[in-house]
Order: sequence, then C-alpha cells, then structure tokens
Amino acid sequence: MPKAYVFTRYGGPETEALIDVDKPVPGPGQVLIAVRAAGVNPVDWKQRTGYRRPGESADRAFPAVFGNEVSGVVERTGPGVDGFAPGDAVFGRPLEGGYAQYALLSTDLIARKPDAVTFTDAATLPVAAVTAYDGVGQLDLKAGQTLLVTGAGGGVGVAVVQIARALGLRVVGVASPAKKELLESLGAAHVPSGPDWPARVPGPVDGVYDLVGGDVLAEAATLLTDRTRLITAGAPPEEVEKLGGARVLRTRTNEGLAAVADLVARGALDPHVTRTFPLEQAGEALRTVEEGHARGKIVLEIAG
Repeated sequence: MPKAYVFTRYGGPETEALIDVDKPVPGPGQVLIAVRAAGVNPVDWKQRTGYRRPGESADRAFPAVFGNEVSGVVERTGPGVDGFAPGDAVFGRPLEGGYAQYALLSTDLIARKPDAVTFTDAATLPVAAVTAYDGVGQLDLKAGQTLLVTGAGGGVGVAVVQIARALGLRVVGVASPAKKELLESLGAAHVPSGPDWPARVPGPVDGVYDLVGGDVLAEAATLLTDRTRLITAGAPPEEVEKLGGARVLRTRTNEGLAAVADLVARGALDPHVTRTFPLEQAGEALRTVEEGHARGKIVLEIAG
C-alpha cells in the first residue's frame, strides 16, 4: 500500500506517523499524481497543532496527511478533466496533503511543470513563492521604487526579494545579521533586525511587505507616508488594518502558479532549496522547520 506521513490528532510530534493508506481516487475536476517532491513549510506543523488556514474547515478528518505543496506526475484524471493527462509533470496545492506517495489535486490549483524546472524546485512554489508573487502584485510599485521587506531571510521573504528585483524595484531586506550575505547576493540592501532597526533603513521606502507582524509591523508602518502600501502575511487582518494596511490577498490561481514557475525557468527566481529528505525522514524534515533551523527551503523527495 502507498505510504503517507500523517498526524493522528492535534498535538505535538508524538502525533506523527508514517502509515499505509489507500491510493486516492480522483473525483470530478481532480487529478491523481504520483508525488515526486513535497515542500515542507511552517504552516504544516502549525496545522498539526490545530491552526487552520483562512477559509479552511474546522472539521479535519484523522489521520490527516501533512503538506501543502507538491509536484509529480499525473497518474489518473477524474471525470470532466480537460487539459491534463496521465504522464504530465505538474505541481500545485494538494487537496488532502502532500507528504505521500500519491496526492489529489484540483485542476483549479495546478500548473504544468516547465522542463527547465526540477520537481524539487517546483514543489517549493505553491505556498511561499505564490504568496510572494501575490503580495508584490498587490503593492503595484513601479520600477525604481523602494520596497522594504521584513523577515526577508525566510522562505517567502527570499521569494519577495527576487520577484521584486525582477520587476526593477529597489529592495531593502530586514533580517538577522546571519542573512546579510544571502540578501545581498539577491540584490537587496540588508538592514539588521533588532532594536531601532528603522533608524538603519537607507532612505525613504515606497511600500512595505511584512512577514513578521507585531512590533516589527508597527515600526515598519512608521516609514510610510501612504499606508495603503503596507501589506502583511505575518499578522492577522485586525492587526494590520488598524495601521491602515491590509493582508496579502491570495489569488490562488493556476495563472499565479504558472507565473512563478516561469520566473524559475528564466533564472529570475531561485527557490533556494538547501536540504532534502526522503519521505521516511519526514519527521526530521518537519522538525528542522519547526525548530527554526532551516535556512532556505526544505523538500521531501519521493522516489518514483
């Protein structure tokens, strides 16, 4: 039987297990893929503790498969599916988790994987890269303007910096001193995080993409004259709205997936995969992210 890495109830790592599962059967508008890679993200372990994404149902069935982004090869299509066929290389958001040998995807949240993009890199795109892409588009800054990114050294932040630079924006990244070399290699000016960091920002900024929330978000807001150019993916709506800004509006479309894949194929976006694990070591991969030890993206690679 196929394997999947799951959590059996809400709680800590003690709820996790690698188990045998039935092979999923695609319904209308769905495809079944043989998973080749699955991205590992902070939201994965947060969901194990009971966290729900906006709009996500509170009624979670257990055991629940981890994972929110995958790449693989279409094995079977459900009724009414046009445009995808067995053998197609694709990536997207799984319907019921992606730390598994097989996963179901809706044709509403799937895109073809370009030949120039590896399965490993493609599996990092649906969460962090698309969040970055949506937010940069929402800010609608013009080439030559300055974007300040807080939490710029994380998975979303690294993607924001690269996408913004590809659009001709000047980027200032706020991150720990350990991320200075990385951010400067991507073309961003680095500002060390910590007390009084706004005083170290070189010059005025035209927009802020926050990935931290809390005091950092409030401090970043003071750098803007136009608070409509303040967005966050690191704070709840009420926290940013009282400052005059907004949450990142996630489009969650096939077009967004295809756009970030094209950036990777053109060399404008490097997902920065720094470590991979086999499915059998999914727990170790998840712990690396949960304990904050990850630098760059962590990916599970699943043998065909």
